[in-house]
Amino acid sequence: MYNIPYHKEKNELVINEFIARYPFAYLSGCDQENKPVCTQLPVFIEEKNGKKILRGHIMKNNDHHKAFLHNQHVLVVFSGHHTYVSGTWYSNPHTPSTWNYMSVHVKGIIRYLDDEGLIDALRMTTLHFENNNPNSTTIYDNLPAEYTKKLMKAIVAFEIEITELDTVFKLSQDRDAASYDNIIEQLQKQDESGKVIAEEMRKRKKEVFPNLES
Repeated sequence: MYNIPYHKEKNELVINEFIARYPFAYLSGCDQENKPVCTQLPVFIEEKNGKKILRGHIMKNNDHHKAFLHNQHVLVVFSGHHTYVSGTWYSNPHTPSTWNYMSVHVKGIIRYLDDEGLIDALRMTTLHFENNNPNSTTIYDNLPAEYTKKLMKAIVAFEIEITELDTVFKLSQDRDAASYDNIIEQLQKQDESGKVIAEEMRKRKKEVFPNLES
């Protein structure tokens, strides 16, 4: 991970909100032959018995399911919007260009849950994306029993006890105020990702430059 102190996000609330906003994460580990495996899936953070965990579900009998049975140590990466930042936008334009982005890396121990845990995970996931509508036809309780019986055999829920959490919110914190303002202005002219990063930078300006009057 890009490990620079001023690119770290330390606010736990901000980190939790980031994970909730970008739940479609990369879950990775190593198999029995120490070959890397990775899958993308929605994962949610919560607290259980005083510990932070991640929860979700995956398909059974494929490479990542088998790998995590062998090696319970996993890495989950949550990635948000990201964008190119041109060196020409700096006060000194003779500077290499870079990339601004936000990312949360979570290391932990994965364990698989029973059928009751799977049902709960399915409800949680679907309700999250169906705006907490319990009447949605996609909710586990509203699906045909014959279908859910087959479904339960093909997937398994998991929870990951978080052992380490790290962040990179690389948002031009190392630039002077004039460059910082110009980067925001230029990114606001870009696509959705550029606009999102610009807004993140705008919100953090007072934190980055606490001695500025405005």
